Amino acid sequence: MELDVMNISGKSTGKKIKLSEEIFGIEPNDHAIYLDVKQIMNNKRQGTHKAKERSEVKGSTRKIKRQKGTGTARFGDIKNPLFRGGGRVFGPRPRTYGGKLNRKVKDLARRSALAYKVQNKQLMVVEDFTMESPKTSEFAIIQKNLKLDDKKSLFVINERNKNVYLSSRNLQNSKVITLSELNTYEIMNASALCFVESSLDVLQKNA
Repeated sequence: MELDVMNISGKSTGKKIKLSEEIFGIEPNDHAIYLDVKQIMNNKRQGTHKAKERSEVKGSTRKIKRQKGTGTARFGDIKNPLFRGGGRVFGPRPRTYGGKLNRKVKDLARRSALAYKVQNKQLMVVEDFTMESPKTSEFAIIQKNLKLDDKKSLFVINERNKNVYLSSRNLQNSKVITLSELNTYEIMNASALCFVESSLDVLQKNA
């Protein structure tokens, strides 16, 4: 499969780039995508939640009432979980949510996500461009020229470009990342995936 290479004016440059069947032509694996996205989202969790249990709540340890003869249930101290202000039973503790996922599964998930973008016609290639200074208005014009202004777009560049990144940072539906930052979640979260020509070349060479 071939795609036209567009320029930032939204017009075809006349060049075409051939997509690798090993990456963009595979049968997508939904379960691999699920596992990878789940791991990525779990790794973002801080896991710093903590609730005080009975032994950690501040309060007297005096027995509230005698054990027998009251006609009601027996109680210990005021820190009983049944009382307001008492400790929590089996409350959350600090923990790590991150897990391990095999590299081959992560690679399959990313290729599957890219294959979905091709199938849904949500992938485009733009020739390399740069910006002399951070200008949000100029980047917004680029988006409009490429008909991406009303879509959640993800631009993938080969190397970090501070001006391009700063120009896109204040736009709600746009995000710019480097090729090394590209993962399954970022691909699936975008409704339009835009590769800069050099980044797509590197992706296909390293496949």
